[in-house]
Amino acid sequence: MFKDAPSPANRTQSATAALSHTAAALLLGGISTAIGVLIAARWGNAPVVMLYLPPVLYAATFAGLASGLFAALASALAFNYFFTSPYHTFQIHSPADIVTVVVLFVVAAVCSQLAASVRRQSRLAADHAARNAAVAGFARRLLSTRDLTDVAQISAGQLAALFGCQVAVVGEGAPVRVLASIPADATPNPDDLAAAAFAMEFGESSGRGQKRAPQADWQFHPVTSESAVLAAIGLAREDGAPPVPEERQVLFESLLNQMALALERARLEGEAREAAGIRAREKLRSALLGSIGDDIKPRIRAVQASIRALRREGTMDKAALSSLDGEVTRIERHIDNLVDLQGADEGEPVSIGDVVIDLHLRTVLRNGEPVHLTPKEFAVLAELTKSGGRTLAHSQLLRAVWGPAQQDHIDYLRVAIMGLRRKIEEDAANPQLVVNVPGVGYRLAIA
Repeated sequence: MFKDAPSPANRTQSATAALSHTAAALLLGGISTAIGVLIAARWGNAPVVMLYLPPVLYAATFAGLASGLFAALASALAFNYFFTSPYHTFQIHSPADIVTVVVLFVVAAVCSQLAASVRRQSRLAADHAARNAAVAGFARRLLSTRDLTDVAQISAGQLAALFGCQVAVVGEGAPVRVLASIPADATPNPDDLAAAAFAMEFGESSGRGQKRAPQADWQFHPVTSESAVLAAIGLAREDGAPPVPEERQVLFESLLNQMALALERARLEGEAREAAGIRAREKLRSALLGSIGDDIKPRIRAVQASIRALRREGTMDKAALSSLDGEVTRIERHIDNLVDLQGADEGEPVSIGDVVIDLHLRTVLRNGEPVHLTPKEFAVLAELTKSGGRTLAHSQLLRAVWGPAQQDHIDYLRVAIMGLRRKIEEDAANPQLVVNVPGVGYRLAIA
């Protein structure tokens, strides 16, 4: 698992390790000096120069560039002190010795730079590998989820473990709702939820440390797909520190992208399930309406034939027969209206201004461009279209789209109407197509 940003304790341990490696490099330099004293009398000073390179490389590799440069300077001073005339001083009389000391320092510094560069590249490779492993593990956990709540719960748990902070996943709604949080009692306050609503609406980060809503305790980041904001991730630390360090922003953004893919997949699969359910209900309704025409209308005609026969016989009261005939005719008309609904989904596309609604193909076009509607939004639009411009009551729409158990939840309908207006109206604040009838319901402005 990818480690969190270095803590003060980790920084102390790193500094201690660097000092230990630097001390070891100086010890190696002392050993090199001792060996140089033994061989200089026989082979001269030239071989001694090479003895100082291993300590410099060791310091740069294991303790970093600064320690490597320090070891290079110490090596040059040691060579000057022990192997250039006058000995045991830091003075140099011979120009050749000056060149030797300078070249030794330059070579040692270059070697130190190269070793430190290799060390940095090794660390970067390890960081990239750890980040890729974290993203792959995160994606693997999300791959098995098919539900929005499961995606939110797994994402919150993984992000909390990776960044060592409190995490809340916020979904769309009026107001926004918390889908999952780690720990479970980590609930954003109203100011935090306002920051979350801003992130959801405008697709920008908000909250603590951000330009928008900095008074909030939580920091929220939008989780976006190509076409919409799917959710918002809230992060908070008890110590008030930034929840995502600067050096880990790339990892955080990669995880948000994986979460967006999982949320989009869950949303599409949920819409597919809802669409399949709607199609199944419409198929059942069509079958029931068809059975009305096949089973009931012949009986109505038989009753009408009996009434005509009784009139010809003249044995019953004519007023009663006329009243009975009128009632049967009204029932037949109602049955005809119901049967007509069977073919409503298969009729011609309905055009309302720049919007074209095809209930058979389940498509909506605006100015010739496809409009993506959620299953609930399309179901509401379909009911309004089938009504032919008549006003449908709130309860009627709720029963038809959400079912009888939800007929009192007007907020569900309002959210769907708001989404529908944003997508098909020229000005959602001044709707001309989906018209509100105060206190009653909605109607579609069909000419």
